[in-house]
Amino acid sequence: MLDRQQITSNWLPRYTGMPLDRFGDYILLTNFRHYVNRFAEMFNCEIHGENKPMQSATNSSGVTIINFGIGSANAATIMDLLSAIHPKGVLFLGKCGGLKRSTEIGHFILPIAAIRGEGASNDYFPAEVPALPSFKLHKFVSEKIIEHGHDYRTGVVYSTNRRIWEHDPVFMEKLKKTTSIGIDMETATIFIVGHYNVIARGALLLVSDVPLTPEGVKTEESDQHVTRQWADSHLQIGIDAMTELGEKGEKIKHFLY
Repeated sequence: MLDRQQITSNWLPRYTGMPLDRFGDYILLTNFRHYVNRFAEMFNCEIHGENKPMQSATNSSGVTIINFGIGSANAATIMDLLSAIHPKGVLFLGKCGGLKRSTEIGHFILPIAAIRGEGASNDYFPAEVPALPSFKLHKFVSEKIIEHGHDYRTGVVYSTNRRIWEHDPVFMEKLKKTTSIGIDMETATIFIVGHYNVIARGALLLVSDVPLTPEGVKTEESDQHVTRQWADSHLQIGIDAMTELGEKGEKIKHFLY
């Protein structure tokens, strides 16, 4: 297989266990198996890929959810593989650490951009290319957040490959200088690789910890609390946004240079 389309068409089912014709036009990406389980329960649909690296499910409305794992390398992989089906929209439902005093656990962040501190995106575009979401997709998601009775923050998030950095005062000082509102591992990669593959993309992040303070670093107990309190709302907003985007949203056009 020398053709890129041949490779991605073969590898997307290989990684997810789902045949190409079972994928919907609108994709939800997540790091959490729990989200896939809840999605399948809500729509009584089959979960594919139980013995694969990524689990996925598609409902009758043509929305597919994929648990792609953790980290920028996995984020790049799934955004490359999704080019096999040319989805009309991809929304990442992830968690992030809040970096501002005004940002509290349970808040939603709709990032206007992401700083490319993860490294994986450098294989796709030069460092000068900003990691941006698709404006029309985010505009529609923002409307769904408000309809669900939630507020949200906007701003720049910092994406990093470092999973354990909370002990490092030098890195923490660097984060403060970037004026980022949140930190995660995947958003910048999803934005850049989506741009590379001409895929409309966005991210709705749930603040799960406030790691700039010792008492705010995520623990197993605190993460379970966040999941119990806000995960269902997070998932439902994503489902509603991607379901109605195809029905009511503005058409998202792509321009190649």
